[in-house]
Parts: sequence; structure tokens; C-alpha cells
Amino acid sequence: MRAALPLLMCSALLAACAPITTSSGVSGSSLRAAFSNQGVAFVTAGRACVARAPSYVTVCPPVPAATDVAWNGGDAWAAVPSLGVAVTLDRAARSVTVGRVVALSATRAYREDGSAVGYAGEALGGVTGGPSLAVTGGNGVDYVLLAGTLVTVPGGARLDGPTGTYLVTTPTGARASTVPAVDSALGTYRLSGGRLERLDATGRVVAAVPHPDGRVGLVGTDVVTVTPAGEVRVYSETLGQRLR
Repeated sequence: MRAALPLLMCSALLAACAPITTSSGVSGSSLRAAFSNQGVAFVTAGRACVARAPSYVTVCPPVPAATDVAWNGGDAWAAVPSLGVAVTLDRAARSVTVGRVVALSATRAYREDGSAVGYAGEALGGVTGGPSLAVTGGNGVDYVLLAGTLVTVPGGARLDGPTGTYLVTTPTGARASTVPAVDSALGTYRLSGGRLERLDATGRVVAAVPHPDGRVGLVGTDVVTVTPAGEVRVYSETLGQRLR
């Protein structure tokens, strides 16, 4: 389907055929990223890209403005609401009709009303209300943010705990946070105050390096970050070495 996207885009939305450009003044709020053992997929200013490990060479196919990205079955997907589809960003070209999607997880595409569809086009359980973010936690369960509150999918249970504007994956699930972060067996990695920090289990900062705003996640044992300008950086687990 991706190979046929130029014709589909021109017939469905003429404006989508304009060249895609990257803005150097992108705010962090327009950046979304998804991490897996395969690499990182991200969207900034509507431009969806993927950088696979171990080379982390960034590929940005010419698709219309995307709202979110996710990994499913080794494929990197992007939601394209103007066409009502989700498309793969590299490897075999695939497309699935999903409607106007606002958030993606590893298992579901969430529409504006909270209803959800899988990557084979099948209807799946969703939530009531449009989520701002979605993620599949370390336990395989989906979590979404509804008005800053963490909600499980399916079931719609509202979880107690801190509210936030970011979703953080943990080995046992997910949590809400006020800063971009990821939890691991070594502790927490977060972007805060112009630094990439590693915190131990007690919450003490044990390592830090200068870093602009962005998103952070784990790709295998690599600590990977993405900036709003689309720069992918790779660090060792201890942050003692920048690998890329």
C-alpha cells in the first residue's frame, strides 16, 4: 500500500502531495516516539520516521502528516488521519483502514472517540473518550492517558497515582509522568532540566549528560533519545558513553 500512497494521497487529499519539510523550531509537544528492540519510530511536526538498530539510520518515507507511531510485529507504523489509515514506515508496505486515529500502541489504534482497532483491521476494546497518548506496558496491557489520568485497556480502570502529560513504560506496566522517561531494571532514564539523567531505584540521580528536550526509551540495552529536530542519539546503559 505504501508504494501506492502517492496516487491515493493525490486523489484523497491534494495538499498531502506537497513536499514534506522539517521545521527546526518544532516544540517538544509535537514529538512522539515509540521504542522497541527493533529501533525507534517517531513523528515530529507530522513527519513520521524510523531508525532501526544497530545502525539507527533514519528513514522518513513520503507519507502525509501523521499523528502517532508504534511498533507491531517488528513493523513500525504511523497513523495518517487525513486518509483514515495506518501505514508501515519501512520493510514490506502495508496499510490498514483505522479511521481518524489520535494514538497508537503496540496492539491498537485509538480513534477520536476512544474506540480501537487492531493492526489487522479487527475491532478491539477501547475506552470512553479520546486518549491523548497510548502505550503497551511491560506486562502486555494497554494504558492510555485520559485528561492526564492513567487508564487501562480493556476495562477502563482508572489507576491511582501521579497524573502527567507523558506515558512511561515500566517492566510491570506503565505510569504517568510530568517528564519524558522510561523505567528499566537499572532504574529510570528521564529528560529533565536540559539533561538526560539515570536514576537508581531510590530516585537518586547517578549519572547525567547534557541533552535538549525530546523523548527517551530503550532499544535492547541501548538508551535512545529523539529530539524535536529528529536527531537520534544512542547511549550506553550507564550513560558513560555516547554510541551515536
